[in-house]
Amino acid sequence: MSFEEYAALARQLSEQRRAGEQHAATEAARRRDLHAAVDYLQQRLTAQGHRLDQLGRAIGIDQPPPGPPSGAGSAPPAPAPASSAGSAPSTPPGTGDGRDAGVAGAPGRPGVGAYPELPAGEARLALPTAVSPAGAGVPTQRAAAVDPTVELELARRMADEADRHGQQAEVLAQRPALLPTWSPLARAVAVYAGCGAAAGVLVLVLVLASGVGLVDGFTLGAWICAGLPAVAFFGGYLVLGRWGRPAMVAGTPPRYLPLGFLICFLLVPAAYCAYLLLVRGLR
Repeated sequence: MSFEEYAALARQLSEQRRAGEQHAATEAARRRDLHAAVDYLQQRLTAQGHRLDQLGRAIGIDQPPPGPPSGAGSAPPAPAPASSAGSAPSTPPGTGDGRDAGVAGAPGRPGVGAYPELPAGEARLALPTAVSPAGAGVPTQRAAAVDPTVELELARRMADEADRHGQQAEVLAQRPALLPTWSPLARAVAVYAGCGAAAGVLVLVLVLASGVGLVDGFTLGAWICAGLPAVAFFGGYLVLGRWGRPAMVAGTPPRYLPLGFLICFLLVPAAYCAYLLLVRGLR
């Protein structure tokens, strides 16, 4: 070997070594990136789990206990009873004509062998088979190669989708069950006005009862000026506290007590005055 050939071989080996080192460094960097991505994804999934637990506790749904894995409680198939062995042929293995003995048959006899012989063309097309629990003679399937980068990207997309649905759930959880699209002030006005209108109907009932002599004038005035407005006010207060409070909210939502007091204590006497004006106008 000449010096030039030796130098060329040395350069080739040096280039191969540098390429191997560069490939090893690239592979190590890729593995570090994969480990960092896995750790970050694990942190995201853990935070999502905690947030889902908080949402479940806020809406009154407890996490169900983990159940047994599927198939864990199923009993294995019972073995065949020993008495069934008596129905087998009484010819012992290795005797007879050897055609039904399978592997136990004598290989030297014509037409008998451990495995059937295939023609040359079919032998080249024969596939290796493996015995499986589902059935013998099924070709084994090779597991597809899994790309960690693709799997991490799919997991990241699913985590993003879970974050989007979680944000939607939080927005819905911050809305009350009663008039969810209304503002708190408009909701309070509607609730107090509704309770005052219901109390106004009761005022009409009391007026009719007073007309037939079932209720005297003092009792009627007490209910109109104080009793029914107070009932309407506390009814609106309780309704706002029960159905006007979001499932997830920081602190206590406002119930606008002065506004509710004013609405109820003005609406009920106003309903009585409107009834009097209506009666006088009809006369």
